[in-house]
Amino acid sequence: MPGGRLTAQERQQIALGLADDLAYAEIARRLDRPTSTVTREVMRNGGPGGYRADLAQRATQQRAHRRRPSAAHRGAATELARPDDAALREYEETFTTLLMQSGLPRMAAAVLTRLYVADSGSLTAAELVEQLQVSPASVSKAVGLLENLGLIRREREDGRRERYAADGDAWYQSMIAAARANAALAATARQGVDVLGRESPAGARLENMARFIDFVADSITRAAEQARDLLHTGPAPAPDDDALEG
Repeated sequence: MPGGRLTAQERQQIALGLADDLAYAEIARRLDRPTSTVTREVMRNGGPGGYRADLAQRATQQRAHRRRPSAAHRGAATELARPDDAALREYEETFTTLLMQSGLPRMAAAVLTRLYVADSGSLTAAELVEQLQVSPASVSKAVGLLENLGLIRREREDGRRERYAADGDAWYQSMIAAARANAALAATARQGVDVLGRESPAGARLENMARFIDFVADSITRAAEQARDLLHTGPAPAPDDDALEG
């Protein structure tokens, strides 16, 4: 795996990958670089919606020509560094990639991920723009799609400002919708049994499929109903020091 600074050619490949809506992990794989390298490069230079290879290259050259800090200054900077930020960004990219694989566009997946990792569970459009380093139009389009899919809800604060919140109940609704879709598939399979005949090999195949899907759909529905409250469980309480000592 190559090390050192990114080259101008690599930055062009990053820009092309973003234009093709590729995940950071996939761009990094094609460059044979760590995902964290690509993530930092993009977030440092305009974010996924504003990254330009030529500007990123110029900014790197300008930083390289600045006077290097003293040893004492470098030590202070190291002391103030927050390594957890890198781990969080790595996790966000992993989660965003997974959401993209489920069918969400990159920006919608990035917005939903950011809402899930926020302790408040909600952010304003301005906060999303600032944190993701993208345009207001990009955020507006993403939250509109997520709202239509029922994955987030709109909340109004004092005045006219609105916040967007990740809707935990969306996972329950998604499971129920999947169970209903499977039930419809089973019903259609049984129609085929009536057409082809229960005694025919094709009819038997469809009947077996219908029984299997019915069983799975019923199991999903019952499990979702039983576990629904888990989506609204608060943080685990801190351990009782007295109990630990006892």
